[in-house]
Amino acid sequence: MDSALRIVTATGIGFSIMKKPCVRRKNRIQTRHLSAMRRTLALLVLTGAIGALRAEEQSSSPYATAADFAKYAMKLREQALLKVEPQVFVPTSSRPAVQRYAWKTNIVTTVFWVGEQAGGNNPVPNFRSSWDLNWQANYGGFDNPEKSDRRNYIPISFVPRQNPFYCALPYNDVTHGQFKPEAPLVIPWFKQAYMGQGQSVCWHRWIAIRKGNRTCYAQWEDCGPFRTDHFQYVFGNERPKPNLNHGAGLDVSPAVRDYLGLQPTDVTDWQFVNTQDVLPGPWRSYGENNNFVLARRQMEQKLVQQGSSGNAKK
Repeated sequence: MDSALRIVTATGIGFSIMKKPCVRRKNRIQTRHLSAMRRTLALLVLTGAIGALRAEEQSSSPYATAADFAKYAMKLREQALLKVEPQVFVPTSSRPAVQRYAWKTNIVTTVFWVGEQAGGNNPVPNFRSSWDLNWQANYGGFDNPEKSDRRNYIPISFVPRQNPFYCALPYNDVTHGQFKPEAPLVIPWFKQAYMGQGQSVCWHRWIAIRKGNRTCYAQWEDCGPFRTDHFQYVFGNERPKPNLNHGAGLDVSPAVRDYLGLQPTDVTDWQFVNTQDVLPGPWRSYGENNNFVLARRQMEQKLVQQGSSGNAKK
């Protein structure tokens, strides 16, 4: 019986045969009590362990000491519990994984602007965009590309009401007020950005554009050049299709051109980026469509409200 009690203590289930503890001891044990299934399994393991030890005392045993057998009994208990308790794997980081996107390299890049007239290699005027029927009016005017008529990446004649760092890529996720069939399947952020049927999840999306050792950021505001259906390039591994602009796969605004020092037709690299990965720069300064402008405005309003509240209390 002494050997059996040693096993009971070693396996951590001695409460099942102990005498009734005092009230304080009993309350402490109850706060850590096992589930009904655990207690049942523990008792079964204990019964088997005691029986096996008694058999050991009557015949030869592979276990040299009662302590060795106690370890074996504990292992049996753990294996039994694993059969009825699901394994739960806790992530080591509290932050979800962030989607990263590959660079599209050596992409022929051309310049376009809000209010551009149709003509030459630009078959469609830019008074409107694929997603904004009143693009020029909402932008605030004609985004004059002449360098002599610009200062600090914006036109001299007015302050844009939208981000002057904009771009166009040859895909539109919406047609006739409905998402294209492939859109939910090919757009990596579709599920997270979905706001309703026919509301583009590409409009205002940020990209990084790189030329040499300089990188700027722009928002996706229109579709082109020339195509609005080439998702295999925009979201996949295909190269841009041949077109009148030497196979151009990216249109950029005059502000992007000036920041990167681009020629009217040039070659750049680009990639999609999450908003939190957009580094500080002039692309954060303007626009009702600009995440950073809106966040700054909300912060300013909050500070004003807190100041007004504090003055009222005085």
